[in-house]
Amino acid sequence: MDLTSAAAPKTALICGIGGQDGSLLARLLLQKGYRVFGTSRDAQGGSFGNLVRLGLREQVRVLSMSPEDFRSVYVALQRSAADEVYFLSGQSSVGLSFEQPAETMQSITLGTLNLLEACRMIDKPVRLYHAGSSECFGDTTGVPASETTPFAPRSPYAVAKASAHWLVSNYREAYGLFACTGLLFNHESTLRPERFVTQKIIQSAKRIAAGSTEVLELGRLDIARDWGWAAEYVEAMWLMLQQQQAADYVIATGHSYSLQQFVETAFAQFGLDWARHTRQASHLLRPTDIAISAADPSRARLELGWSASSDMPEVVARMCRESLV
Repeated sequence: MDLTSAAAPKTALICGIGGQDGSLLARLLLQKGYRVFGTSRDAQGGSFGNLVRLGLREQVRVLSMSPEDFRSVYVALQRSAADEVYFLSGQSSVGLSFEQPAETMQSITLGTLNLLEACRMIDKPVRLYHAGSSECFGDTTGVPASETTPFAPRSPYAVAKASAHWLVSNYREAYGLFACTGLLFNHESTLRPERFVTQKIIQSAKRIAAGSTEVLELGRLDIARDWGWAAEYVEAMWLMLQQQQAADYVIATGHSYSLQQFVETAFAQFGLDWARHTRQASHLLRPTDIAISAADPSRARLELGWSASSDMPEVVARMCRESLV
């Protein structure tokens, strides 16, 4: 059943529309008939390459907004007159958070707080989606994490996301805001920048297959993650805001694979033996890392009617195919 209304079109504000998730979410909402606004720290100077790549740049209106500045957050919310707000902004790299912990905490936690306060003060009901992270759970030693699994963050990024999660929960309880968090596990597409290891692997394999003599340097290969297809995950975000009551959900495939399996699968797509073209580099090891990230997404399946159709092998195959287009 299509949950969109036959009445006047809804308006959505996507904070961080230039990223992978923001661009894919914009495409989904436009297909559903939404009016879509998006934010960037510098809307006039931003290239919005992902929106351009998806052919959406002229279909969305962009606003300048700094998540750490309450006034700019409130003004963006007021100008857009949004019915739904998706907060996807903030520093998004676990590795970089060790180098920039203060910026990570401010952009994620203070940004979430400012948006919650703006939603509370604005003169219309707003539904808020906050992009949480599986990193909040830390290392569950392979036990699949659900919505009731205690947090044990192991990076500045995870600490920031955990703090923002509890802010959302607090505002939902204290003020009756329709605010929820999606605890998303790893989700990929070709819109990822190459600083993300999955895209780094795909692009390196592609270049080597084309004749490059480079060697791909990686950190730990024994870590395991739950990898899904990002375009499916943004639909789960939307579904969360269509429910009668706000709640938090784990969004994942339910299947974990090691990074070595990801590398093997990617290089095999190009007819390559991964072991001949990779090496471990000590400078890529993090101060702390999660050995196994595993998920239990059963609540999303039961309550949202959502489940992932692509797990790691299919995700890798699609990324490799799209990288050749």
